[in-house]
Amino acid sequence: MAEVNTGNHDDGKKGKPKKMHLRVDFTPMVDMNMLLITFFMFATSLAKPQTMEIAMPSKDVDKVEEKSKVKDDKAITVLLGGENKLYYYLGIPDIADPNTLVRATYGGVDDPNSLRSLLYKRNKIAIEKIKRLKDQKDRKQIAEDFYKEEVKKIKNAKDGQVVIIKPSDESSYENLIDVLDEMAISSIGIYAVDDIKEGDLFLIKNLETGGEHAKQFEN
Repeated sequence: MAEVNTGNHDDGKKGKPKKMHLRVDFTPMVDMNMLLITFFMFATSLAKPQTMEIAMPSKDVDKVEEKSKVKDDKAITVLLGGENKLYYYLGIPDIADPNTLVRATYGGVDDPNSLRSLLYKRNKIAIEKIKRLKDQKDRKQIAEDFYKEEVKKIKNAKDGQVVIIKPSDESSYENLIDVLDEMAISSIGIYAVDDIKEGDLFLIKNLETGGEHAKQFEN
């Protein structure tokens, strides 16, 4: 509160303006600020950290290979090379054909050469189903728990896409995170991070040399 003190003493001089002393009390302001801080602390929900489940390579190599054989027609293997290079092949690769490995980009769905564009095409049915469920949830036609359960079933369907991600020693951690983001964006529920093999490195080198690397072994 502000208090104005004009002074009541008479100095004996008529016509001389009186001195005014202004004092502002900030105590109520401090009380109000404390109340506001307390209100926002209780009323504002703290941001929850976003987590992502990562399927790491299994120690049982036989089980991993057995699962891969079952899903050969649905399998997509993504290779992460050096200098932010990205490759993929579908099913079982043909070692003799340098074009069995395809170079991809980290672009959006509008880029026909991007990994996301490939995943959208291969996983189109699942993406559309999840989109319809989300619309129903937004309209309050289905409950949140039901939505999550149905999405989980769609992503983990036996006939769904299976993505195996293999980072090389030359790839960066950022590249791996970007590819994992693509799994979430493209609604891929079954994916795993595996160690890159000699055959995968052979495919990369053969593609980069236009098939010359494979000819060295033929001779």
